[in-house]
Amino acid sequence: MNQEYTARGIAKYAGAFIAWMIGSGFASGQETLQFFTSYGLASYTAIGLNFIGTLFFGVVFVETGYRNRELSPFNHFLYFCGNRAGRFYSGLIAVIVFLLMAVLISGAGATLQEYYGLNHLAGSLLMAAAVLAAYLSGFERLIFVISKVGPAVIAFTLAVGVITAVRDWGDLSMASSQAAVLSPLRTSPHWGISSLLYLSLNFLSGGAYFTQLGVSAEREKDVTYGMIVGIVVLMAAIAIVNTAFLLNAQPMAELSIPILYLAEKISHPLGAAFSIILILGIFSSCSSMMWTVCSRFSFSEKRTQQLFAAGVAAGAFFIGLLPFTKLISVFYPLVGYAGILLLLMVVRKVLREKDERTPAPSKPE
Repeated sequence: MNQEYTARGIAKYAGAFIAWMIGSGFASGQETLQFFTSYGLASYTAIGLNFIGTLFFGVVFVETGYRNRELSPFNHFLYFCGNRAGRFYSGLIAVIVFLLMAVLISGAGATLQEYYGLNHLAGSLLMAAAVLAAYLSGFERLIFVISKVGPAVIAFTLAVGVITAVRDWGDLSMASSQAAVLSPLRTSPHWGISSLLYLSLNFLSGGAYFTQLGVSAEREKDVTYGMIVGIVVLMAAIAIVNTAFLLNAQPMAELSIPILYLAEKISHPLGAAFSIILILGIFSSCSSMMWTVCSRFSFSEKRTQQLFAAGVAAGAFFIGLLPFTKLISVFYPLVGYAGILLLLMVVRKVLREKDERTPAPSKPE
């Protein structure tokens, strides 16, 4: 009898999920800062709501992919949204994820320039080339590589967050008042809306990748439990980093890469090491997004597919020459708003399937 799940399988898919999520937005701290910390102590409620939503949608997406793995290719937009809305999202997602890739490549260029003095253009070009090489290696090899990177980034981020929180814990009573300086960074007028935007941002941009994790899984429980473990670890990291930011709210408002500031505050060598970790995080998310964009298009010849992928990498590189923080503050919330309808359609589909599985009550004789 085959095992229902394995520890290695769970770790593999947990790492693959985390690898998508970390990116330059999370690893730099900008996502946590703008979507959560800027709301002060209410940020913890927002994180809690996001945790519940991410658990629900994460499990739905990977299990849907697994149960439809015989369909090649499987389009989750058509499955959840129907023909008309599904085709609209299928076209939209390629553009959205392509632009998200450009944001990450911009983050890579900014980090390499800030810490190593490398020209922004050269740093962005190196990242675009590495991402293209990862895509050309194939999806299974891509998952193997980035699933190793994700946990390393999370572990390092957790270490910086925990050390900062423990060291500065005595200032927690002042955190709420100090957080007011972060209010201009808010993505929306209310923390509840911001939490929803972060949820929809992740599942609109990452839905194809998450369902593909399910499609590629040998065992359903491997990918389901892996998703759950990955979500728990990610949300714990967000909560800890959020605490560290609240305890250092004043300087956070001025920084492009706030988590790097905290690492530097602990020690300069730690800051330098974290710059490398940040680059790895950008690479892992960017590689996943590259696959999502290219999977939207099918070509009969492998050579044509490879040339198309090279064009995608080149386009993202040129857009990525724009300023990193501005790209995040403007583009990420807009993607979140575009994804709200998708989440509603997923909930509707789940409820309909539940009704279809529920047997009708037997009639009395």
